[in-house]
Amino acid sequence: MSARDVVITGLGLVSSLGEGAERHWQALSAPGAAPVLDAERFDPYTIHPLPEIDWGLQIAKRGDQRQMETWQRLGTYAAGVALDDAGAKDEALLATMDMVVAAGGGERDVNVDQAILDAARTRNDRDLLLNEKLTTELRPTLFLAQLSNLLAGNISIVHKVTGSSRTFMGEEGAGISAIETAAARIRSGQSSHVLVGGAFQTEHPDMLLGYELGGFLHRKRWKPVWQRAANDGGGVISGSGAAFLVLESREHAEARGHKPYAAIKAVASGRARRDEGNLPEAVSGLLRVLGAPDEPLMAISGASGAHSATGAERAALASAGDYAVRGFSTLTGHLKEAQFPFAIALAALAIRHGAHYPAFDAENETAAEGAPRSVVATTIGYRRFEGAALVVAA
Repeated sequence: MSARDVVITGLGLVSSLGEGAERHWQALSAPGAAPVLDAERFDPYTIHPLPEIDWGLQIAKRGDQRQMETWQRLGTYAAGVALDDAGAKDEALLATMDMVVAAGGGERDVNVDQAILDAARTRNDRDLLLNEKLTTELRPTLFLAQLSNLLAGNISIVHKVTGSSRTFMGEEGAGISAIETAAARIRSGQSSHVLVGGAFQTEHPDMLLGYELGGFLHRKRWKPVWQRAANDGGGVISGSGAAFLVLESREHAEARGHKPYAAIKAVASGRARRDEGNLPEAVSGLLRVLGAPDEPLMAISGASGAHSATGAERAALASAGDYAVRGFSTLTGHLKEAQFPFAIALAALAIRHGAHYPAFDAENETAAEGAPRSVVATTIGYRRFEGAALVVAA
C-alpha cells in the first residue's frame, strides 16, 4: 500500500440503462437483465439509445446547453455526476483538479451534406460548389461544437475544473490512453486528483456511417455480444453513453475523508499489427503485464462484438486464466471512447458491493461466487488499440 496508489472515488455513468453508478449496479446485478433497444430508427441497424435526461441537473444554464452538441452535453453531464459522487464540487478541489478526456469528432450537419450531394448531381464545377456551400450554409457555431477539446472546455466552464487539461482522440484507444495517463500522473506525483472519461452519442447517421464504412455494424435481430459471429454484418451494436471517473492518490482521498470504490493497480495498453494475425497473443501479453493473481477472477470485457477482435479476446481470456467473463456491451452497446472508462467503473462497482455480476449471456458466460477482491477490465478496440486494467479492493 502506497500514498500514491490510484483510487477511484467518483463514478459518473450514463447509458441506455439509466444514469448514475447505483442505477447501473441495480440494472446489471439483477439476473436476466434485458437491454434497452431501438431497432426502428436506423433499420437494419439496432442501437442502445440514451434514456431521458434532465440536462439542467448538471448544466444549469440553458445557454450552455444550447451551444453543445448532444455528445458534449452527455459528457459534461456525466462529469458532473462523477464530481457529485466523489464529493468533489468544492472550489479549492476543482481549481487544482486535472482533467483527461477521451473524445471523438463532432456530429456533422447532415442537411448541409445532403444539399451538397444533391447539388453536385447537376453541376460539374464542384470546387466552386463546395466553396459556395461552406460560406453560406455552415454556421460558425457548428465548428465550435465539433472541436474535440470542447468537451473538456465545457466541463471546465460548467463545473469549474481548472487544473491542466488533455484530450485524446482515437476511438477506444482514446479512453485507454486517458485512463493510463491519468493513473500514471497520480503515481508519479504529478497529479493528486484527476477527472477522466469520455462520451459517445451514436444516435446520428454519421456516427453509424463511421462503423459501417468498415463493415463493422451488426444487422437485423439483436443478439448478445458473444453470439454475433455467424450473423450478417460486422458484429457491432453501438450505444450512447458516457463514463467519467474521479481518480485520486490514496493520500489525497484519505486526507479529505472520502472512501474509494476501488483502486487501479495496473494498466496495460498496446497496438498490435492485426493483419499479421497475432491479436490473441497480444491480448494475452497485456493480461500477463497486469500481474493478476493466479485465482478465478471476473473479467469485465468491453468486447465490441466485431468478429475478429471479439474472437481474439475470447481466445486470449480462455487461455490466460480462470476468468468469469462479463461482456457488458450486450446490455449497453458499444460506447467507443467511453468503453474503457465504463469497464473500469463496472469493475469498481462489483468490488464496492462485494458481489459478481450474474452472467449477461448465460450460454457463453460462467457463474462466479464470492466477493471479488480483484477484477480485470478489458477493451479490445473493434478496429485498433487494446487495453486492460487490474482493479482491486482499495
